[in-house]
Order: sequence, then structure tokens, then C-alpha cells
Amino acid sequence: MTFKNSTSKLPSSLLSDVDDWHTSTARTALADSTTSRVSFTLDSSLDSVNKIEQTAEQCAQRAGFDEDTVPHIAMAVREAAVNAVLHGNSYDTSKHVVASFETTSDSLIIRISDQGPGLDPDKIPDPLAPENILRGSGRGIFLIKAFMDEVNFRQLHPGTELTLIKHRPPAQSGT
Repeated sequence: MTFKNSTSKLPSSLLSDVDDWHTSTARTALADSTTSRVSFTLDSSLDSVNKIEQTAEQCAQRAGFDEDTVPHIAMAVREAAVNAVLHGNSYDTSKHVVASFETTSDSLIIRISDQGPGLDPDKIPDPLAPENILRGSGRGIFLIKAFMDEVNFRQLHPGTELTLIKHRPPAQSGT
């Protein structure tokens, strides 16, 4: 995977796009210092999954989530990214995964989309059903829903966008 993230040298008030034939990055620093937005267009590879998980962990830390919640957010995002690369794009090198991370004053919002055939969330087997308990896979969406406050699916034609939302803890007032 080729990844360039040269936006860190730019003034934070600018929107910057970095493109090459594998990936692109867009970063926006919003007016409020507690809000930000970054997005990536990445190859359908496990390296991309690792980059998305790492970014989720960093965004969650910056958003003020505690040390117990940050790994839960990172795991939920990793599961969503794995689903996009493996089940959505089937490792097809001509397809990409788009990941965006937005920190608002009250939430961390992460969107992961693929270019696959689409996913109907109503057709996902219940991992807690007796016939599925011993299956070696099929728990990703269950974990995502367990660790995030809101999870939404959107059909893109082609592809699926998964939106994961975790509400930020209230700011602590000084004593």
C-alpha cells in the first residue's frame, strides 16, 4: 500500500487533498479546536484496515474517550474495515475503501464504505442463535453494535456505507 499524508504541514484551516494512484487523504480542521475531519481513500487490503484502525484509535484519544473505550472504538472500526475489504470489495484491487473520521462537539462519527455488491443488514445471521454459536465468523456487526452508540447502514449502489457513532463524554469542569 502506498500512503501519503502530507497534510500535517499545511495550515490547519486549509482543506488539503493528497492523491496518488492508491490512496488519497483529505483533512479539515474545523473552527472549533475540539472538532476535526479526516478522510482516506484506500486500497482493499489488510494494510488499509490497519491504517483505518490506527486512525480510529488516534481520533478517539483526541476526542477524550477513556482508556477502556478507545480500544472498543478501534475494534469496532477494524471490524467495519475488514468487512469492507473482505466481504464488500473481496480484496479486488480495482475497488477502494473510503474511511472518514469526524469529531464534533458531541460525537465521533466514522464512516466506512466499500464498492461491493451491498449488504442488507436484515439478512445478517444472529451470532447468538444456537445454530451460529460455534461458527468461526459472523460476529463483526454484533461487536460493532455492542461498542458503538449508533450504527447505520446505507446502500451506495454499488457498495455499502457503515456509519459508526460514539457520543463524546461531557467535558469535565475545572475544580
